[in-house]
Amino acid sequence: MRYPVVAAAITGLLFSISLPVLAQEKKFVGMDACMDCHQEQYDNFMTYSKKAHSFMNIKKMEKRVTPDEYKECFQCHTTGYGAPGGFISESQTPDLKNPGCEVCHGPGSLHIESEDPDDIITEISMDDCMVCHSKDRIDAFEFKPLLFSGAH
Repeated sequence: MRYPVVAAAITGLLFSISLPVLAQEKKFVGMDACMDCHQEQYDNFMTYSKKAHSFMNIKKMEKRVTPDEYKECFQCHTTGYGAPGGFISESQTPDLKNPGCEVCHGPGSLHIESEDPDDIITEISMDDCMVCHSKDRIDAFEFKPLLFSGAH
């Protein structure tokens, strides 16, 4: 008769230990969640950044490319594609369909809760930009990094 009680106690202990770990997992929240505290940066980004609306550019290409080629575009033209909690599809994750703040600053859920700058990536370099903006893309699309513009 003791075993069910011990098993229940161990299960309860394991469950209570895992809850704080799960609560600390970083998740993508979408750039609208950043707007309340970072209105000026949000407005500048929406006004001056080509990437703030870049999903519509790949949407125009959808019929000209294969489904696999189309999905390749998601890597740079959405937020968090391929990462846990990132963009899945326009219908499932509409708040992540354009590349937003979290593409450069990382998933924002912990930062939104804590407002602690340590819970988000604050130091960004040109190397971070080069993940999507290779030399070929810079030449083809006249890339002007927001790192040095009015967006921040």
